[in-house]
Amino acid sequence: MSLVLPRIPEIDRGAVEAARARQKSLTKPPGSLGRLEELAIWYAGARGRFPVPVPEHVELFVFAADHGVTAEGVSAYPTSVTAAMVQNFRAGGAAINVLAREARIGLTVVDVGIAGDGSEGPPAIASPGVALGAKYVAARVRPGTANLRREPAMSRAEAVTALEVGFAMAEAAAGRATDLLVAGDMGIGNTTAASALVCAFGGNDPADVVGRGTGIDDTALARKIEVVRDALRLHRPNSGDPIGALAAVGGLEMAALTGLFLGGAARRIPVVVDGFIASAAALAAMRLAPAVRPYLLLSHMSAEPGARRACELLGPPAPLLDLGMRLGEGTGAALAVPLLRAAVAAQNQMATFERAGVAQKLPA
Repeated sequence: MSLVLPRIPEIDRGAVEAARARQKSLTKPPGSLGRLEELAIWYAGARGRFPVPVPEHVELFVFAADHGVTAEGVSAYPTSVTAAMVQNFRAGGAAINVLAREARIGLTVVDVGIAGDGSEGPPAIASPGVALGAKYVAARVRPGTANLRREPAMSRAEAVTALEVGFAMAEAAAGRATDLLVAGDMGIGNTTAASALVCAFGGNDPADVVGRGTGIDDTALARKIEVVRDALRLHRPNSGDPIGALAAVGGLEMAALTGLFLGGAARRIPVVVDGFIASAAALAAMRLAPAVRPYLLLSHMSAEPGARRACELLGPPAPLLDLGMRLGEGTGAALAVPLLRAAVAAQNQMATFERAGVAQKLPA
């Protein structure tokens, strides 16, 4: 099954320069708002216009899928937790529900490959502004991946189908005039697959990348490292073939995230990347289409050791936040949205030196 990649436009340099000129004219010492200034400039370039409104219509997609590698004892939780958490998202009880509500972010959970039944959860409860629970989209490619230690996680065709789920979510969001996309994940066992992907793309030994995930002990951590090492030996994923790497050692939710990144960039909708899992998917997206990188905002540095390596491979700018988080779900990414809104609002609403009658420099 072949994949047709969408064309990704270059960042609008005219909008970037106009935003940078605006920053220099505002009533503050140049650079004194630090990364807030760069955030606002980046957003104008990604959206392709200046002035650019504050991103109000923001949508977060949590892609959920299971992993057959949990049979190797790499997680502190059973596979059934993925379906249970999907139901929790729908009911509005998860951490991401709370953070999304606080940040006025619309939340959708996409079942791209859970092994259990996430379709029976309660419907999202409407409230003024943002729903209390997540919307649910059934887009299951298969009920979880195979055990990557023993066989490929999925076929190449299944990886492409999952990618296309991400494309479809980005396309639908664009049709709703979404200003900003946010990417999250849910899947027991997915830090094992993400570690394998990062090792495949970065050439690292698993001992330098694999972390404790859901909180495994030392014995389970040693086993997890060997599982990733065995998978890499078995499949020998090619860093120049990101779809092949996703199929061999990745996850359905990672493939869907990859599609969301590419689809958003193609429509000039920037995407906020969450933690370790989303960063591993962003690597796959960047290997498929390097032009995607300027549209991705790394939200936070996950506490998972492989996250730092993933960010090194993705290159600058560095993540905005470092709060010791490792939950996933899009939680770190949701926290970055108010910062971006504040940055754009300051760029738009601050007075210029000329308008305020403030001297830019002391007289000689």
